[in-house]
Amino acid sequence: MSGVSDAFAESGPSGPAALGWPRLPRWRGRLHGSDLRWSLAFVAPYAVLFTAFVVYPFGYALWIGSDPKLYGELLSDRRYLRAAVNIVAFVGIAVNVQMILALLLSGFFMRRRLWIKALLAIYILPWTLPAVPAYLSFHWMLVAYPQGLADNLISLLFGIEGPFWFNRGWLALGCDITAAVWKWMPLWTLIFLGGRMAIPQDLYDAADIDGASPYRRFVHITMPLLANLYIVSTLISAVWTFGDYAPVLFVSAGTPAFESEVIPTLGFHFALDFANPPLGIAAGLSVLPLLVPIMIVLMQRLKATEVQL
Repeated sequence: MSGVSDAFAESGPSGPAALGWPRLPRWRGRLHGSDLRWSLAFVAPYAVLFTAFVVYPFGYALWIGSDPKLYGELLSDRRYLRAAVNIVAFVGIAVNVQMILALLLSGFFMRRRLWIKALLAIYILPWTLPAVPAYLSFHWMLVAYPQGLADNLISLLFGIEGPFWFNRGWLALGCDITAAVWKWMPLWTLIFLGGRMAIPQDLYDAADIDGASPYRRFVHITMPLLANLYIVSTLISAVWTFGDYAPVLFVSAGTPAFESEVIPTLGFHFALDFANPPLGIAAGLSVLPLLVPIMIVLMQRLKATEVQL
């Protein structure tokens, strides 16, 4: 793929030095007098809001959940242990499935056909809907009397009776994962679509001249150039999914008997239904030892990722 290699030939220094601009003295980068006062005036409202709605709530939660007895109580609760296993499965499956499918579908939506553009407008509708009505509609598609949409389709296509979707914990959790993927995959598809559109067409033209197959173009051009975007999107999606209680709360409601609960919904029940806010906050904070290493690994991977064509 010599054409692609030539397109990515090494260039000289970038930035102001490459343009011949003089480097400003260090003292020129500091603010003085009215500039400093105006800067502080603009920053102050944001600092107050950030302190009031981020720093204070998080610090207060850490203070409430700092009692070690709370975590001993959690570990002795079978519902918490099951929810901990469920949250790992929920995040691991939902995030990876939606990222992989979104990356592949973004290539499909790159095609310049009118019907594909119309299909894209329909495809993003689940993401544009508010979470509560979206997940409730998904719930009723599974349990509507006498048969939900899913059971009717199974009966029509295969001539068999569909299952009771929320009678088993693993099946109910699978419904929650499916609903989360259905809701959020359009967002990541649009993000990857924008990333693909930013790739210069010259690279693909050079690859065509070299006789590269679509698979090799995807592996050697698309994936390296979208690698950082993919990692950042995975990181954001993992953080969101760890704290997202809506799919489980409104699709399966943790049935049967807390078997499909995840830690966010279990903390919700502890704090509100069982009138034990400290235990609910402790349940939420217990996710941090698992979430922080994932963030560190992905950030290290982001720093180590380089474009190699």
